[in-house]
Amino acid sequence: MRHMTVCQSLVGVFAFCHLPWWYKQVFFQFFYKVFVMLRRSVALALASTFVLASASSLLANEGVKVGDKGPAFASLPGSDGKNYSLSDFEGKKATVVVFTCNRCPVAVAYEDRLVKFAKDYADKGVALVAINVNKGENLKVMKTRAEEKGFNFPYLYDASQESAKKYGATCTPHLFILDAKHNVAYTGAFDNSQRNPTEHHVADAVNELLEGKKVTKAETVQFGCGIKWNR
Repeated sequence: MRHMTVCQSLVGVFAFCHLPWWYKQVFFQFFYKVFVMLRRSVALALASTFVLASASSLLANEGVKVGDKGPAFASLPGSDGKNYSLSDFEGKKATVVVFTCNRCPVAVAYEDRLVKFAKDYADKGVALVAINVNKGENLKVMKTRAEEKGFNFPYLYDASQESAKKYGATCTPHLFILDAKHNVAYTGAFDNSQRNPTEHHVADAVNELLEGKKVTKAETVQFGCGIKWNR
């Protein structure tokens, strides 16, 4: 069988060599173009990887750090018809600021957890405020979502996106915990898994603050959908 395969290959080569010159020229031109396209695709993929890595690095260095003063936001309209400022949450033992939205599947998956958290910690002097900065969303659809899900926390819209830029939010959901003095005590994800979390980052951090302790795990990696920025 192996000899048969070799013979067939030789026959194929012999037949190709005896094809008209113009046929062979077309053949080689075609495969040369394919080779160039593949080479460009590889180069583009490498360049894209480098750009994305660089962008991620830059984003990681922007915004607030643990220990910084939490950037103030003022008179942001809420889905409940009221305007809110960070100063409205003075006197709280901790304030959880979460950048979220209506459309991201990850953000939507965390809505029930946010509602439960706000309920569990309301009597402990802890506030939760959600801010939507996504381009293409508005208060009307936010109001509908808040009513459907029974949001028990302010859900604000920042069309300027300035609050997200000041905090350094990169995705939805992205959470920041402020202590009683509104200093940043934690940044990152709500927990460690969208499906079956085993580590409850925000709850653990808030519990430590309520106990007068320093947050042990003050930074985690946020995950979700990238924020839709204005252009």
